[in-house]
Amino acid sequence: MSRTVLIVDDEAPIREMIAMALEMADFRILEAEDAITAHELVVDERPDLILLDWMLPGVSGIDLARRLKREPTTRDIPIVLLTARSEEDNKVQGLESGADDYITKPFSPRELIARLKAVLRRTTPAGVEETVEVNGLLLDPVSHRVSVDGRALEIGPTEYRLLQFFMTHQERAYTRTQLLDQVWGGNVYVEERTVDVHIRRLRKVLGDAHQHLVQTVRGTGYRFSSR
Repeated sequence: MSRTVLIVDDEAPIREMIAMALEMADFRILEAEDAITAHELVVDERPDLILLDWMLPGVSGIDLARRLKREPTTRDIPIVLLTARSEEDNKVQGLESGADDYITKPFSPRELIARLKAVLRRTTPAGVEETVEVNGLLLDPVSHRVSVDGRALEIGPTEYRLLQFFMTHQERAYTRTQLLDQVWGGNVYVEERTVDVHIRRLRKVLGDAHQHLVQTVRGTGYRFSSR
């Protein structure tokens, strides 16, 4: 079954170029030229992934990403930002808006397809089937839900995958590179700093009572431990 990608870009030639490349890679394509149209398509069609241009007329791509990640019905849809901005702060700002990855213009169709496939792999993991529980924090891979003492947590797809890996590999320290390989599926395009952004987001989701479980190991990386 083909995966559906929504392309959101106000420049028709760019949409057409991306659509042609993705259709050849067996993706189903939806297109929108602005954030309002894109939001309607997301609600109606539930695409598997959104390729979202940073600069859009009216409502920006960043604002749309934040809105989609706030809404329970759309927050699990992975978003890849398309941006001409290469500065490090803007990349991090994009990730912190809820995006799962970014790709900087100009790019090759081959690189784009590799990035999208990597995001889809890591946000729809096969995972383990057994429920995992630590100090009242419960992860259920069947329903894809995380809860604390019966209260459901709002968690993004990448943070879920990161938490799932940590909870099933406790007490061992992992470098950022190892986490990229395990959680991001060996996507060579993702920078190590991306791990830090998602660690911060995961700790925020876990809240004061459980964020201490995700420990920083100075000089190495991160460890999940209840000790």
